[in-house]
Order: sequence, then C-alpha cells, then structure tokens
Amino acid sequence: MHSGAVLFDFDGTLADTAADLGAAMNRMRRERGLAELPIEKVRPWASAGARGLLRAGFDMLPEHPQFEPMRDTFLAYYDEAPCVETKLFPGMDELLRALEARGIAWGIVTNKATRFTRKIVAALQLDTRVACVVSGDTTPHLKPNPASLLHAAKELALAPKDCVYLGDDLRDVQAARAAGMRSVAVEWGYGSGLSGWNADAVIARPMDLMTWL
Repeated sequence: MHSGAVLFDFDGTLADTAADLGAAMNRMRRERGLAELPIEKVRPWASAGARGLLRAGFDMLPEHPQFEPMRDTFLAYYDEAPCVETKLFPGMDELLRALEARGIAWGIVTNKATRFTRKIVAALQLDTRVACVVSGDTTPHLKPNPASLLHAAKELALAPKDCVYLGDDLRDVQAARAAGMRSVAVEWGYGSGLSGWNADAVIARPMDLMTWL
C-alpha cells in the first residue's frame, strides 16, 4: 500500500477513552447513592458510548422512560471532562508516525458526536496531524451503516478500496465491508469474539498493521 489511507475507529481503537466515560457514569451513580463501578466493569461497554455506559451503570436500555434524560445528563458530564485520563493506546503514536513517514494519510471515523471528538482530538494534539475526522453526526447514519466511511473516502479523494479501516467492534468490520474497504479488527480494544467477525485481518499490536500493509 503506497498511497491510500488508514482510517481508525476512535474509542477502543485509537484512544483508550473508557476511564473518562466511566467517570461521567460514576458521577451519576454517586449522585444516586450507588457505589462507583471499577473501570474493568465499564471497559467492555465503552465502545457503545452513552447507551453502553447507561447499560453498565444502571442496567438501563434505550426503551426505558428515563433513558433520554439520563443520557442527556451523562453526555453533559462527559462533555465537562472528556480528556482527563484518555490517551492513545500503547504503540499507537508509533504507528501514526510510521504511516506519516510512508506518506500514508490517516483519519478518524467514529460514532462519537463531533462536540466530543473535536475536543479530544485537539487535547491529544492530533488535530494538526489527522487527514480527516468523521463523527457520528457528520452523516445521517451511524456505523454499521457505511455512510461515515464513504464520507471519509470522499473527503480524502480516495476510492473506498484504497482505504483500510481499523476497529474494535463488530459494527466496524460490517461498516468497512459495506463500504468496500479492507477491515482490520484490533485485539487491544473493548470488543471480544473478534475471530468470528470475518475481518480481513486481526492484529494484536498497533505496529502489526505496518507488516500487514
């Protein structure tokens, strides 16, 4: 792969955001007289955003009558401190530098809303390096719909087949396949059961991508 681009899911793939998501949820638990949950309990739900965190913290599903106000509270708390503990996964900066050194553009495609993505990308000092950022509200559809991935390819003026998408959730692989991109499932994220996803590759460490490319 000489030109083309590598696109990353954000939560659980590029950055470890579970601690800050968990902090917003635990603030809600404290306000309700509940004990805080350890981060290990939160981590498997982190890829699913507010929906996942309300499930982890309150066993609450979207059909619950209190779901929307609870979600709004969660998002407001998260918005106050979205990048306190959040950092790139180990080896990720090395991978980004290796891609940059080879002239391969890299971008972010996430279901996370723009207001959070923009703040965190800037706080991690990636805003001057990233070629494109497509958030959950950039297009009308969330992954596994391929709309956001196709939007990224268009923004980079590339054919989808010249892009690779890395993710830690089954919907990432489904979205990549629907978009006509190659998919890579990552073992360091929040997902489990990766072998059943039928991704084009499964990698254990970020730098393994360079070997695969």
